[in-house]
Amino acid sequence: MEQANVHAAGELYTLQLPSKVESITQLEALIEEVADKYQVSEDTFANMMTCLNEAVMNAILHGNKQDENKTVFVNVEVDGRRMVWTIADEGPGFDYNNLPDPTAADRLEELTGRGVFILKHLADQCAYNASGNEVELHFKI
Repeated sequence: MEQANVHAAGELYTLQLPSKVESITQLEALIEEVADKYQVSEDTFANMMTCLNEAVMNAILHGNKQDENKTVFVNVEVDGRRMVWTIADEGPGFDYNNLPDPTAADRLEELTGRGVFILKHLADQCAYNASGNEVELHFKI
């Protein structure tokens, strides 16, 4: 099994994942490790796990198109009572400002298209870079 590179430098953790669905287990292990270390509440842990799974799966599937030669970069910085997670892929990005509303009546039965909506509602703050291939998620801990 391929190993991801994990480094801890003070309160900054980085994870580099190959663009395959199985990499999600390494992400989940990092989330659990960091949440345990900083005694994150169950609610915040659940929100982080949901958001980060969604963001990394989007990076693997949509950003890097499951190209195992491309990497998904995950960073988490702990600053006092806040965790800031950054997820970036090597894809071209997307226009996060012009997405259909997943709560619109004609979209309720769609199986996809809720990711950005979930991130914006479960994270305390959600911001994309200009090209849309990097997202920053803030959680109060």
